[in-house]
Amino acid sequence: MKIGTDSVILGAWTQLKQQPFSILDIGAGTGVLSLMLAQRSHSELIDAIEIDDKAYEQCVDNFESSPWGDRLFCYHASLDEFTEEIEDTYDLIICNPPFYAEHYKTNDLQRDLARFQDALPFDTLLFSVSKLLQENGLFSVVIPFHEEANFIGLAQDYQLYPNRILQVKGNPNSEIKRSCIEFSFQNKNVEIDVLVIETERHKYTPKYIDLTKDFYLKM
Repeated sequence: MKIGTDSVILGAWTQLKQQPFSILDIGAGTGVLSLMLAQRSHSELIDAIEIDDKAYEQCVDNFESSPWGDRLFCYHASLDEFTEEIEDTYDLIICNPPFYAEHYKTNDLQRDLARFQDALPFDTLLFSVSKLLQENGLFSVVIPFHEEANFIGLAQDYQLYPNRILQVKGNPNSEIKRSCIEFSFQNKNVEIDVLVIETERHKYTPKYIDLTKDFYLKM
């Protein structure tokens, strides 16, 4: 599976000022978010969860091939299983969850599993985060902009509150498509920012370049 712009933005935008000791990547896919956070931080424990067989194998290969393999570990499990069995909590949890509408489904079960919300309902995700997140920890997620209000409302049921929001649009004239949201158990004033990716096709904005330049070979 390709590395999407959503993951690159989320992995670069996620705050590490608190210098997390432990990080959890939910639905790791190829492991790109875990690898980005390993590159950006000195976190000693970076765990990932991936349920799909092929994605799990690719994630493990990528972890072992990286310079940070000794800090990275991928569990082949569902989020429900992991939440029930694990006793640890994490300083930072990150997730790029599946979120495509029902009518976009294809005949490729593996691809659909990675892409659709019914594989990981928002309510299930938020319940697990509330159990796995350390008291002063942060939860960082990217979702469709049209789900922003709904997701924030669901999160409040688990005493998770938005602290920062980055609303992402493709170009200056397009609609906002994605929201990166940072949650914690602290109810604070929300910082809201907007990121425009391109001024025109393949002409990236200075703000996008500054955010993501450490992760592209050519930028």
